[in-house]
Amino acid sequence: MLIQQFIEIPFKFWALLVVGPMLFLMGFVGVSVLLSVQGVPASKIPEQVPMYMPHILVGVLICLFILMVLFTPQINEVWNVSAEQTIITDAVLGAFVGALLALAYIYWLAPFLEVLQRTFGDYVPPGSVLRVVSGSIGLFFVANVILAPLVEETLYRGIALPTIESHLGVVGAIILSCLFFGLLHWAGGVWYMLLTGIVAGGIFAGLYYYSGGIVAPFAAHLVLNLIEFIYAYRIQDQA
Repeated sequence: MLIQQFIEIPFKFWALLVVGPMLFLMGFVGVSVLLSVQGVPASKIPEQVPMYMPHILVGVLICLFILMVLFTPQINEVWNVSAEQTIITDAVLGAFVGALLALAYIYWLAPFLEVLQRTFGDYVPPGSVLRVVSGSIGLFFVANVILAPLVEETLYRGIALPTIESHLGVVGAIILSCLFFGLLHWAGGVWYMLLTGIVAGGIFAGLYYYSGGIVAPFAAHLVLNLIEFIYAYRIQDQA
């Protein structure tokens, strides 16, 4: 029965959820090849590839947006906010939650993430995520503040939650949307991927169902990423 419910969900929907992580992989491979062609020694390529992370992120988000527009006819419905919805109230609620989440990330989750990385290991250096993206702060702003809230909330909350819910119920929708949202952030490491999927993904999904629309999770994501950008900018300025 469960397998049948999975099968009933359109293949192009699953492909859209999987393509994000795959685009990141293609971006890293492409940058590695480009550096190799430019004569960078093979031993130095792993050190230099992360410097292009903001460039890859912008490219991935633009590609995801284009694919959503082309292959998801319900994209217009996601942002078709009815007059009955309290847009301002939802936006304020989302912004408040996003600010709390940003503060929690800076003061508690980020240090906890480093502890996990140092204790259990990871495939990225501990505490390297914000330091890497702050190296190209302008592109990081475009990717993290302008593109990410719009593209990711449209896909993982606006499209994924109702699509999966119609076949697997609310719980299944939340679990799978958090799973794929976390996978999108695999470049940050195992523990970053888990924390992003479970904590941020869970909170955004909760806001979606609590408010009954996309405005609250979008506002939360926007404020979270804006504060994260300001924090990364300060790191760059102090470096």
